[in-house]
Amino acid sequence: MLTSLHAVAQPTSSTPARPSIADFFREASFTRARLSPDGQRLLAIINDDAETSRLVVIELNDLKASKVIASFSDAPIGGAYWVNDKRLVFGIKAELGSVKQYGSGLWAVDRNGDDLRQLISPQFESDTGTNLKGGRPLPPTWAFRSTLDDDSDDVVIHQPTFDTKRQLSRVSIARLNTRSAARTALGGDAPNGVQEWVLDRDGKPMWATTMANGRLTVHRRKDSLDGWQVWDEGPVISGLDAVPQWVGPAREVYVTKNQGSKATAALYRLEVKSQRPEAAPLVALDGYDLEPSFVYDAQAKLLVGMHFLSDAPGSVWFDATMRKAQADVDKLLPATVNRLDCTRCVQVNNVLVTSVSDRAPTAYYIFNRETGSLLPLASSRPWVDPRQMARVDVQTFAARDGLAIPVQLTVPKTSTAGPRPTVVLVHGGPSARGNYWQWAPSAQFLASRGYLVIEPEFRGSTGYGFKHFNAGWKKWGQEMQDDVSDATRWAIKKGLADPKRICIAGASYGGYATLMGLIREPELYRCGINWVGVTDIELLYTVNWSDASDASLKYGMPVLVGDPSNQQELKVMRANSPLLRANEIKQPLLMAYGEEDRRVPMVHGTKLRDAIQATNKVVEWVSYTGEGHGWSHLKTNEDFWGRVERFLDKNIGAKSSP
Repeated sequence: MLTSLHAVAQPTSSTPARPSIADFFREASFTRARLSPDGQRLLAIINDDAETSRLVVIELNDLKASKVIASFSDAPIGGAYWVNDKRLVFGIKAELGSVKQYGSGLWAVDRNGDDLRQLISPQFESDTGTNLKGGRPLPPTWAFRSTLDDDSDDVVIHQPTFDTKRQLSRVSIARLNTRSAARTALGGDAPNGVQEWVLDRDGKPMWATTMANGRLTVHRRKDSLDGWQVWDEGPVISGLDAVPQWVGPAREVYVTKNQGSKATAALYRLEVKSQRPEAAPLVALDGYDLEPSFVYDAQAKLLVGMHFLSDAPGSVWFDATMRKAQADVDKLLPATVNRLDCTRCVQVNNVLVTSVSDRAPTAYYIFNRETGSLLPLASSRPWVDPRQMARVDVQTFAARDGLAIPVQLTVPKTSTAGPRPTVVLVHGGPSARGNYWQWAPSAQFLASRGYLVIEPEFRGSTGYGFKHFNAGWKKWGQEMQDDVSDATRWAIKKGLADPKRICIAGASYGGYATLMGLIREPELYRCGINWVGVTDIELLYTVNWSDASDASLKYGMPVLVGDPSNQQELKVMRANSPLLRANEIKQPLLMAYGEEDRRVPMVHGTKLRDAIQATNKVVEWVSYTGEGHGWSHLKTNEDFWGRVERFLDKNIGAKSSP
């Protein structure tokens, strides 16, 4: 099995056949690689077509000695982490928006497969069973939070607690010994109702954020370490002026904070005496909010650098040796974005390299800083040929009111010149970031079938500064929808999109935008594809079997989406309801829903299906058993995307009529 570890995809001399649907949507065969603290071993997850997930420890000095230490056939392994050089933990992948009551669970095992122990059960059942060393595991309300890298066998776990109204009331944290299962509570002296914690490098809680009545309060541990004091407060949705992110070995504090008129969040250090952010940011990105992932060497007690996401993944290194390593790797791999990961970065020569690009799925390498050698390990999807994949371009255009809107284009690799048949793919959330420069299965599949893919980051998307986010509040079906239409017309004006062959598509909020696009722009979009999409804004508030918390319904959605208790806002909601305007949808429409979806329950789909079929005979409907808010199984993806391929081919592709 481990001979495949060297199979980083390489182009062949013959002309390859068009990739199958499964080539895009099957699980990555090699993923979640992590380097041991001593740099001698790699931890990775290997999946096969039978949906069996295996955890393997790879000996970098002797690949033949590598070993499978855990295997699941009924659930994919979701993530694995080194506790120390000998011990590791892993959990399974929980399904989002599904009525199946599963948590991620937690298991611990030595790198040679010994001392396997279940620490947290993944199943919500009255009998959670016994772990492999006797005694009951913790219930699935607990979950893994982080490792400590302090040479102990401990990890940090957390447990959200909800009140009778499904509102998050607090998050408890604890140290958990992965051998004895002994649990030690942390933060017991903190204020009541803590929902966010920031720990120092010794694993001690130093910052705590509480929420009450729609407001956040940040507490910091006193300099004397005896008790807590209020540091800042602000509304839940607008957020805090500064958000604590990381505490260093000397208790130095780093926060993210909006940069005044620039409106994007940057990284600042707190002044020691005032405990307020310094005047100038330590790291800032042009046009993007900074969400840092810190790289810390516990042995050297040094903040080595940090990873972030702008238009593509990136890193900044505070340590000169790592800056040189990054430059050396980038010279060896000039066509990819290369992330370097290590735990003992200063002492250990081996560094894990994770490479991504728009045309090639993730590939893994080991770089030796001392020798300058680069060892190929594996491609996450070795069956994907980069020659067949489409290039991805990130641009910006001005919406009708002048707001700058980022847009990602996936351009099919065909010889066809001029405007192309186009799919406008709208991301979900909507308060989320949809895209960045990488290999993305859905867009690449559509491009492989000859379609230009347009993905706009409409107002209300996050990651582009508060102004961009705030501009989308209560604008469902309005200015948010205008941005999608403006992106489409921008691509037409640039000669990229064929104005007579454009289909709009999306999931969740993207499904809602698809339906509203068909209603508001019947001449622009010839067809639509909506999967697991919202069909009526009021249903978001009234379907009581969804997974929306009372806190979200009371404090979040009224600000972001609209307040149904306000008659004027309710009128606007109803004016922008696809369900209430179903008779206006005349174009061909494909709809798909998961029967176990709790994020957008299937009633959204069935109500619209029943309403629309009275006036539209070109509606295709499918629902999937065993699926929630998105598709978890390969057979579902093959069926759904096969339907998408035939639907597009008929309506805007080769078999369509102008």
